[in-house]
Amino acid sequence: MQKNPYQAYKQQSVMTMTQGEMLNKLYEEAAKQLSFAEVYMKDKDYTKTNDALQRAQRILNHLRATLNFDYDISNNLAALYEFFVSKIIEANVKKNPEPIREILPMVKELQEAFAQADKQARNPKPQAPAN
Repeated sequence: MQKNPYQAYKQQSVMTMTQGEMLNKLYEEAAKQLSFAEVYMKDKDYTKTNDALQRAQRILNHLRATLNFDYDISNNLAALYEFFVSKIIEANVKKNPEPIREILPMVKELQEAFAQADKQARNPKPQAPAN
């Protein structure tokens, strides 16, 4: 069976991403799904709201599951991801967009922080020559 060329391209691009690029894409998708859920909730489309919130929740659970606990920051990130997931569940159960509004800026801030860290890791500043 022949694959859709676009699907093959998408799969190949994911397979060749660096860890930093993958993290950025995951955060980007989580933020996008949270934004969608907020819009769907406003429109009272609770089926789409539930789907978007579950997608965001799966991404955050994946991020938590793949943490390397050899680093101290991992414990803080795990707690943050748990907080995000609890807010997503709260928003979904209560059909209230406020928990989404609370965490969405934090998710975007983490995305930006990881994007900057990845950029710095890939393009380290050249050190000045020693005198």
